[in-house]
Amino acid sequence: MVEIELDGKKVEVPPGSMVMHAAEKAGVYIPHFCYHKKLSIAANCRMCLVDVEKAPKPMPACATPVTMGMVVRTKSEKAIKAQKAVMEFLLINHPLDCPICDQGGECQLQDLAVGYGGTKSRYEEEKRVVFHKNVGPLISMEEMSRCIHCTRCVRFGQEIAGVMELGMSHRGEHSEIETFVGQTVDSELSGNMIDLCPVGALTSKPFRYAARTWELSRRKSISPHDSTGANLIVQVKGDRVLRVVPLENEAVNECWIADRDRFSYEALNSPDRLTQPMIKQGGEWRTVDWQAALEYVANGLKGVREQHGAGAIGLLASPHATVEELALAKALMAGLGSANIDYRLRAAAFDNAAPAGRARWLGLPIAELSTLDRAFVIGSNLRKDHPLFAQRIRQAARKGAQVNALVAAAPDWAMPLHRVLTAPAADWAAALARVAVAVAEARGVTPPAGVEGLAADDAARAIAQSLLGGERKAVLLGNAAAHHARAATLLALAQWIAQQTGARWGYLTEAANTVGAQLVGALPGAGGLDAAAMLGGALKAVLLLGVEPGEDTAVGGAALAGAEMVVTLSPFKTNLEISDVLLPIAPFTETSGSFVNAEGRLQSFQAVVKPLGETRPGWKVLRVLGNLLGLSGFEQTTSQEVLAQALPGVAHGAFVSAERLDNRASGGVDLTPAPGEPCVAAIYRLDALVRRVPALQATADGRAGRAVRAAAAAEGVCA
Repeated sequence: MVEIELDGKKVEVPPGSMVMHAAEKAGVYIPHFCYHKKLSIAANCRMCLVDVEKAPKPMPACATPVTMGMVVRTKSEKAIKAQKAVMEFLLINHPLDCPICDQGGECQLQDLAVGYGGTKSRYEEEKRVVFHKNVGPLISMEEMSRCIHCTRCVRFGQEIAGVMELGMSHRGEHSEIETFVGQTVDSELSGNMIDLCPVGALTSKPFRYAARTWELSRRKSISPHDSTGANLIVQVKGDRVLRVVPLENEAVNECWIADRDRFSYEALNSPDRLTQPMIKQGGEWRTVDWQAALEYVANGLKGVREQHGAGAIGLLASPHATVEELALAKALMAGLGSANIDYRLRAAAFDNAAPAGRARWLGLPIAELSTLDRAFVIGSNLRKDHPLFAQRIRQAARKGAQVNALVAAAPDWAMPLHRVLTAPAADWAAALARVAVAVAEARGVTPPAGVEGLAADDAARAIAQSLLGGERKAVLLGNAAAHHARAATLLALAQWIAQQTGARWGYLTEAANTVGAQLVGALPGAGGLDAAAMLGGALKAVLLLGVEPGEDTAVGGAALAGAEMVVTLSPFKTNLEISDVLLPIAPFTETSGSFVNAEGRLQSFQAVVKPLGETRPGWKVLRVLGNLLGLSGFEQTTSQEVLAQALPGVAHGAFVSAERLDNRASGGVDLTPAPGEPCVAAIYRLDALVRRVPALQATADGRAGRAVRAAAAAEGVCA
């Protein structure tokens, strides 16, 4: 450790640290703009100039390495004078438009100008003006005259998002931050640039002029989209969510969130919102009160059970539903005597479930993705399926990690890849088997049973050699591998390769609560029907918990129209053609609940606004339905009681016990080509919320996803 004296205090920091790091450790604030703990050091704003003893002039704290015995003064006359001089230069060209600036009230420049700015400007020449730019539907660059050229946005694109979409052109006071030749900013992490911008140059286009920061209440929540479980701060005015920003959690999402986490709040006020229960009578929809709707459903379920038996009733559940909703859905089906419940909506095969009460999971803590030396990703569009996981693996790659992939087409993951093995999805099992054969050759062991006669090729050998090197290694199966017709074979081979190379293995997992759905048993019981069979028309009564057949499923929902009763529980008016009853349940901002993310961490959240109209929390709807059916075990009065029964002893932020997380393969190896393509949702088609966000649908990814979905729907296949 290196010891320095900072404002009279002794501080010890590791060799190679900068004065800024020592100040952070000592709790001393040094004003700055361009410095950010997650980005490289640029030292171009000069606001952090400090007085270093024996140095001829003030030195930038962010770029001055510590040396043994160094004496630094951050509040001396020399330091303050330098900082004030820098502030004067920063304000020379900055427009005086704080009253109309969206950053007003949360602007670093505004705050520091109070402490370090002069009472009047000595600059009398004309200020520069930078022409506004249109860079897409998410980020507003309408007021780039405010830019102070800290380059945080540029460095974020290069270092975190992996794509240099913004850069600085020209020189001196003519410098501008802009895209290349009028292109748009299309990164799936682009919204983080808004948070990073210390002034009002980059602001949120959907939030623009919606409210002042001091008018907003701030409440914690958890993202309901992918399996990261990103921590959020939801900002509310009145009873409307107006903005979502990241809540820093180094172990989960660091200080970043994906764009779908940030902007999906737009769907909460969508015209598609269902605000009252509705029943279809004579082909016409009419609104009713909750009592009438629930009694109608209860009587319908009783009638189907009496006439056709409990096996004619089933429930399809979204893996984006909360632990509490899924636990009560499971209890409801069990109380009715039915084993027909499934969350695996996009799966092509159903022979790869973990043992009862256990769950497939990531196989390692999320934070360790950043420290890997070797990674082998199988069947994933990593960057779009899991933007924050991709960001962590990208950081590992920047430090020298070798990232390998088995995919259908050469991927654009915005990171250097060591070796890519491309093969049609139908042949992934055989391609992965060749990697196993290459590992066996290199280690001089017998390859796994079922791969006899296969020979390794150069790509397989390169991946095998990569995995045999390094210390921290992981074999990760993506959404396409999880939904693959040969999912069990892919897991068996991935497990064998991981065990032979000393790696850990697991699933990136698709949705916010994929792990939680398994833990509470939202799976068919003995003799129960899986999702494909239920969607195929095998039931007389179907409950759809947050599910939109065709969008959320590998199989379309047309066959459900033949059922005697279809009940949709959703925040939106959807499934109108196939449903008989629509019950408005609350989205994540209007209910309390819990998700279990990919690493097995349970995270609970509370409602941040009142339910819209007559909307009710999904767990309450299921509980009351259980009461009306006369079932036992539906006496809970709070979601916390439901959680305590579903996952006893697991507190917020804690991990589910290791005994309940199980990635061990149970099947053999089947190398015959798989029928059909695995069903994987595009980044902005993943769930009902993101599909209804105008800003996200207007992005390049949103437009591409809609086009692919439309083409697939016309052919009657999954997209």
